[in-house]
Amino acid sequence: MFITLEGPDGSGKTSQVAPLAAFLTAQGYEVVTTREPGGTSISNQVRDIVLTRMDNIEMHPRTEILLFCAARAQLVEEFIRPQLGAGKIVICDRYADSTLAYQGFGHGVDIGILKNLLAFATGGLWPDLTLLLDVEAEIGLRRRQKEGEEWNRLDAYAVQFHRDVQLGYRRLAEEDPARWRMIDASRPPLEVQNQMQTVVQKVLENAKP
Repeated sequence: MFITLEGPDGSGKTSQVAPLAAFLTAQGYEVVTTREPGGTSISNQVRDIVLTRMDNIEMHPRTEILLFCAARAQLVEEFIRPQLGAGKIVICDRYADSTLAYQGFGHGVDIGILKNLLAFATGGLWPDLTLLLDVEAEIGLRRRQKEGEEWNRLDAYAVQFHRDVQLGYRRLAEEDPARWRMIDASRPPLEVQNQMQTVVQKVLENAKP
């Protein structure tokens, strides 16, 4: 099963990956984790260009999109597909929906064009389950600043951009309720993790023959 965690900046996705993986491992599942952009040597190099380097302020949204998709294509073929083929659960911190939320709803790029591009970049691989850690944009950004998390190039965009991203995520979830599950990420981390575990466990049980 392919599980992805999505949400606005500061929603707490990254810190929730390891405990979720540990919970599933304790249930007897083979679990691997990864992140976007990154997860492979090539993808991590792209991550440095598109996120970490704060001086790349001239980057055009189309350039941003293509770089994210390049990193994603490598991650899918080098890591995600082989792990799924080996029968493991793959948990990924962000995936293709991030492009729809950030570059589509955030930058205003045509969603139809992005979906076609994502289909090519991923080879048609979409998650079986996506957990949306939902939190108001202002709360998420304050969290990142307060907790000293990595402040990247996209974090520095205007607050309205992040509001549009959050609303975009909600719309994606509403349009595909079979895949998405909404998690209230404004709650304490342990409560968020417990809710995530309950949701994932139920989906896995329903997926058994």
